[in-house]
Amino acid sequence: MTMTNASTALIEEIKTILTVARQKAATAINFAMVEAYWLIGKRIVEEEQYGKGRAGYGQFLLKELSQKLIVDVGKGFDERELRRIRQFYQCFPIWDAVCPELSWSHYRLLIRIENIETRRFYMTETIQQHWSTRKLDRNISPQYFQRILANQSPKEIGAVTNANLDFIKNPYVLEFLNLPANFTYKEKDLEAAIIKHLQQFLLELGKGFAFVAQQKLIRTETSDFFIDLVFYNYLLKCFVVIDIKAGKLAHKDIGQLDMYVRMFDDLEKQATDNPTIGILLCADTDDVVAKYSVLNDKNNLFASKYQLYLPSETELKQLLENDRIMFALNQADQGNQL
Repeated sequence: MTMTNASTALIEEIKTILTVARQKAATAINFAMVEAYWLIGKRIVEEEQYGKGRAGYGQFLLKELSQKLIVDVGKGFDERELRRIRQFYQCFPIWDAVCPELSWSHYRLLIRIENIETRRFYMTETIQQHWSTRKLDRNISPQYFQRILANQSPKEIGAVTNANLDFIKNPYVLEFLNLPANFTYKEKDLEAAIIKHLQQFLLELGKGFAFVAQQKLIRTETSDFFIDLVFYNYLLKCFVVIDIKAGKLAHKDIGQLDMYVRMFDDLEKQATDNPTIGILLCADTDDVVAKYSVLNDKNNLFASKYQLYLPSETELKQLLENDRIMFALNQADQGNQL
């Protein structure tokens, strides 16, 4: 090894050590501030309870504290912020429930969520998927939790609160692609937009995904085939191939996806990998086509709808209601068959 190569390697190693140290320092500082705000909230609540016999004492206390703290420590302690700090303690009255992985900015968003189970779900997702505050805010705003529930049967809803979510989403919401609503889409347009916004697409896919290839060539003795997108999920230990369709789900598309999965298993999958999963990402699904096709017989093929906008609260409620109706009808059919 030459001196130049040794010096380069040493410099890179030192840079890595410094980066890790700075990240740890930043995390420690952030959590120290979270702890300070929790203690401040605790003292405010205790003081308010002590003086609860006096009318308007709590409101007066926050106003007086704010005026004095702004003078002594700065503008970051106005009355509104003190209310947040008090609410933070009220939401997390047990210190052990506060997670060191989350910053004060995360907690400012989490305390807006009134339901305890929903708040716990978002905390778990934020930690496991390393959500930034922007990502957390984005998922809270469009009722991400309710969107997940919309894809669960009533029997499965209880599992959601423990973050035992289904691996495949339906629908995938791809509003971050920023494609105009009046644009006539082709598969190549969607594929190019996904690659351009690959990081956001990985977050939308869920946990454990890593990008492998675009237009992956699969070559046989007689023909060449190109798979739109290939990912690997290190949690499931399997490849995930995605075929993009700009139109509605069709039977021929399902046959093509099935062929891709079989070929990938034969030619690419390693002995230590689990069977490949195939996702047909289409503009709209068709329950009849799905029911009377290979999708109904295999547990590694999925047809998922994509949406280029976030569903409204009204649409989410309708999705939930539709799922409940379908579940009731399925239960009735099963009862009639017995």
